[in-house]
Amino acid sequence: MDVFKIVLPSGESWTPHFVGELNQDKCIGCGRCFKVCSRDVLQLVGINEAGDAVLIAVGADDDDDEEYEKKVMTIAHPENCIGCEACSKICPKKCYTHGPLRLG
Repeated sequence: MDVFKIVLPSGESWTPHFVGELNQDKCIGCGRCFKVCSRDVLQLVGINEAGDAVLIAVGADDDDDEEYEKKVMTIAHPENCIGCEACSKICPKKCYTHGPLRLG
């Protein structure tokens, strides 16, 4: 099966690898990936005692740390990913899995 490829101005072919999964067990919630992604793909969430995701208002003064056990990143808008893999390259814990877009 063919994969989506782009021909660069140099004539070279490039295959973007889009974000597929994020291992939240390995994620330390450092936010590096969030800062490097310019496409609004990621969102920081809190994980409460029950293991449920709790939305965190980034930059809000009323952030209640007692509402969750730890912070982790989540893939909120995978449709915005352009396949640059910047999130994976900056992640200190190697939490991301990427892959090419299969055609057909």
